Amino acid sequence: MTGDDLAYMELTALSRAIADRELSALEVTRHLLARVSRLEPQLGAYVAVLADSAEREAKAADSALARGQRLGLLHGVPVAVKDLCDASGTRTLAGMPSVRGSVAPATRDATVVARLRAAGAVLLGKLQLTEGAVAHHHPEVSAPRNPHNPAYWSGASSSGSGVAAASGLAYGTLGSDTGGSIRFPSFANGVTGLKPTWGRVSRAGVFPLAWSLDHIGPIARSAADCAALLGAIAGYDEADPTALAAPVPDYSSALVGDLAGMRIGFDADYATSNVDDAICGAMRDALETLRAAGASIVEVRFPDTAAVIESWFPLCTAEAAAAHAATFPSQEANYGPELRELLSGGNATTGRDYALAHDLRQHFRGRVARVFGECDLLVAPAWMRQNLTLTEFAAFGARESDWPELIRFTAPFDIAGTPTLSLPAGINAGGAPFGFQLVGPHLGETTLLRAGHAYQQATDWHRRRPALDT
Repeated sequence: MTGDDLAYMELTALSRAIADRELSALEVTRHLLARVSRLEPQLGAYVAVLADSAEREAKAADSALARGQRLGLLHGVPVAVKDLCDASGTRTLAGMPSVRGSVAPATRDATVVARLRAAGAVLLGKLQLTEGAVAHHHPEVSAPRNPHNPAYWSGASSSGSGVAAASGLAYGTLGSDTGGSIRFPSFANGVTGLKPTWGRVSRAGVFPLAWSLDHIGPIARSAADCAALLGAIAGYDEADPTALAAPVPDYSSALVGDLAGMRIGFDADYATSNVDDAICGAMRDALETLRAAGASIVEVRFPDTAAVIESWFPLCTAEAAAAHAATFPSQEANYGPELRELLSGGNATTGRDYALAHDLRQHFRGRVARVFGECDLLVAPAWMRQNLTLTEFAAFGARESDWPELIRFTAPFDIAGTPTLSLPAGINAGGAPFGFQLVGPHLGETTLLRAGHAYQQATDWHRRRPALDT
């Protein structure tokens, strides 16, 4: 096995190798730490690398296995988390070094970090993100580079999470999604991302963007890897009363058999109108792949999303302004221009605007739930176009339609709170990946992961590696 082969092993395969003592957690951790040290100058995925504690955790994982104790599918597996998540002894900068550079180190782990550690995972470090988890990086922050082609955008806001997963710098990562920030970096970097049902994963100890829209979920190289990660972090949490009390299924055990009896919905008008031809082609190929796996394809009518997309802005901006009230506008000069504009807009949002947006949200949730009376899953784009170059993204926001177009296929499912699975499905002539998403009903993660796994058993887009100078 070459060094790259080891770095690009799927999490589930690595887990078996560690459990069978074919590899030790310590040698794998040291291999990835060396790889991070070597590639970070060209990628910039990490905010902080926790080398000393990672080696200690790896040694502890190996010792536990020697005693016959295995904590689960993540035992001894090196992972990393977005720097919104508290990790004891580290600062959580949330992409805002000027505002949070003097914040005290966390005294306890975020619930998701504590659950990863309880499952035996080795925490390699914390990953870079956009300022406050919005769209742009703070002017003092170097944005993570797309490993497939650094001339392209690496996605927002979980950019470091997507880059690390795509580059073999972690076997799994955590990101967050408020308007699309698990799906955009998954789409841009050619990896698999799961936005769970709102409340399926605790947000305790995670710096917020917008409380009622924030979702925490895994980004990894396959649906099977996302299943293992979700199984570790999902479930009720007394520290977050909004976390759902529903039992957590064994997601990994459900990834068996064909898709017989599964109904895959597709609304061609919704999914293909003004959408890039390559993405439309990828979705139609995916439908045929899922049909060949035993699913039936059914025509559905998805509700109009124009008004609900507009409702995302007062919801997100007002909640973000509330979340930053301790430092904005009192430290306005320390904020970058894009986040400053968003928070100013949030402070200007009226209670009436917010109430009307919330009413639209509730109605839309009901309409989406009815769609899933006709199908089990929905195939949709994650974005209406292929990836932007950095030059194009630098001009982003100049047109009034830029933001609504960007979040056209992502924000509605944050508003509805329904789970989605982003899957890679192609690479353009410039080497930039693209893909699509599966959408499920409330708590439909098991079905999503089963369908995503079947798709990836029949395709190899998720196994494409970037050409890195290693």
